[in-house]
Amino acid sequence: MRQRRLMNQINVVPYIDVMLVLLVIFMVTAPMLPTGTVDVPSVAKASQAKLPPLEVVVKSADELQMRDRSKTETLTSVSKNDLVARLRDAQASNPDQPVVIAADKNVRYDAVMQVMDLLQRNQISKVGLLVRPAQ
Repeated sequence: MRQRRLMNQINVVPYIDVMLVLLVIFMVTAPMLPTGTVDVPSVAKASQAKLPPLEVVVKSADELQMRDRSKTETLTSVSKNDLVARLRDAQASNPDQPVVIAADKNVRYDAVMQVMDLLQRNQISKVGLLVRPAQ
């Protein structure tokens, strides 16, 4: 009768089976995870501007409004080209006047960034974002 030799290797097949089962479980449950939401932050202490800012209000990707807080509190609808022209005229007469961009929480972030990019490409200086003070 022949004597059996001992096998000195580890059998990895059960480990591979367990890993494949875990991989399938993660692949099935990953799409069910809830996605995160981003709330616009509020600032506890915002610096106050020396001059009243020019406010650009983004209502949607295509609808822009402007308000000059030093002259009036009413919003006027403007196109992108008209917005740049008005801001250049205002900063030509007063180069230290800041420009703030305001948007509702429901406005897409992309629309706000397009307006900010438009202002930066047209050399509008002192552009910032309007924040709500903490309560």
